[in-house]
Amino acid sequence: MPRTIGLMSGTSLDGVDAAWLDTDGITVAAFGPAQTIPYDTDLRRDLRTILDLAPTLATNDPRLAAVTERLTDYHLRAVEALDRPADLVGFHGQTILHQPHRRRTWQIGDAAALSRRLGIPVAHDFRSADVAAGGQGAPFAPAYHDALAADLPKPLAVLNIGGVANVTWVGANGALLAFDTGPGNGPLDDWVFRHTGQAFDAEGALARSGRVDPEILSRLLSQRYFALPGPKSLDRLDFDHCLAESGISGLSPADGAATLTQFTVATITAAQFPDPPRRWLVTGGGRHNPALLDGLRQALEVPVDPVESVGWNGDALEAQCFGFLAARIVAGLPLSYPATTGVPNPTLGGSIANPA
Repeated sequence: MPRTIGLMSGTSLDGVDAAWLDTDGITVAAFGPAQTIPYDTDLRRDLRTILDLAPTLATNDPRLAAVTERLTDYHLRAVEALDRPADLVGFHGQTILHQPHRRRTWQIGDAAALSRRLGIPVAHDFRSADVAAGGQGAPFAPAYHDALAADLPKPLAVLNIGGVANVTWVGANGALLAFDTGPGNGPLDDWVFRHTGQAFDAEGALARSGRVDPEILSRLLSQRYFALPGPKSLDRLDFDHCLAESGISGLSPADGAATLTQFTVATITAAQFPDPPRRWLVTGGGRHNPALLDGLRQALEVPVDPVESVGWNGDALEAQCFGFLAARIVAGLPLSYPATTGVPNPTLGGSIANPA
């Protein structure tokens, strides 16, 4: 089996995760070390600026080139920090725009430069083929979740709470369904940073000290997206307009945090599946927020546990996924399916950059 290193830089813009695994894209023979390299403050700020500008940004904008070079350098450092031989790298890059309704998804990062500097092939551009074929281009973790969950009781839900929250439902007969449920940490993180200067609501303390505003929450939940069946997907900024119009800006920092936390909880628990999950396993940064997990447990009334409870590494899971998908690209296996992204047929994808 190829030794792969997966790389992931998520919508939280906090850094790059790297993880080593031995996989053929069907099963995982061995897991290796994982590492997170945090971005410096300047790169986080500049990435956020690029994210805000992306809908009108030209591909040859010099600001984009400068940020891409720095971003790629961080990914190189993440691979080198693992200090583990690899045959292949899965390089997701940084999503700056995701508009599947326009058949457009945009991840930045220089795969060719990364391959040259590492001296090994780099798999990249995972999402474009799916979007071009009419799929949502997300989420892309279901095939990996399915492989990890092979021996677990089902139906099972694997919930990733990043900037956006997404879920993979694995049925008892091996069926998959996946979609973005709605906001994850993104709106809450932005709110907390704006009001306190902190990057996130540590231990859910700010939300726990506030009260949910039911009228504002009702306005947020009235968005058409939540009534749509899966598969469906979101961009991190898709809720900016409704948040601006909701009246939430008039709340205290604590009440705003409580309302946004409940917004995430309510949209996750409203998710519809062919059969209700017997258990939810939670990955992503949101699993560290007790206010979120307690809200989910109260609403779902079934076990809701961090993925570590079954021996998975929640800090490495997304990076591992792109190492796994890189192996699937090399093996000519599909990356996405009708029930995971809405693509018409199981779809191959990705490209390989080889060292010159």
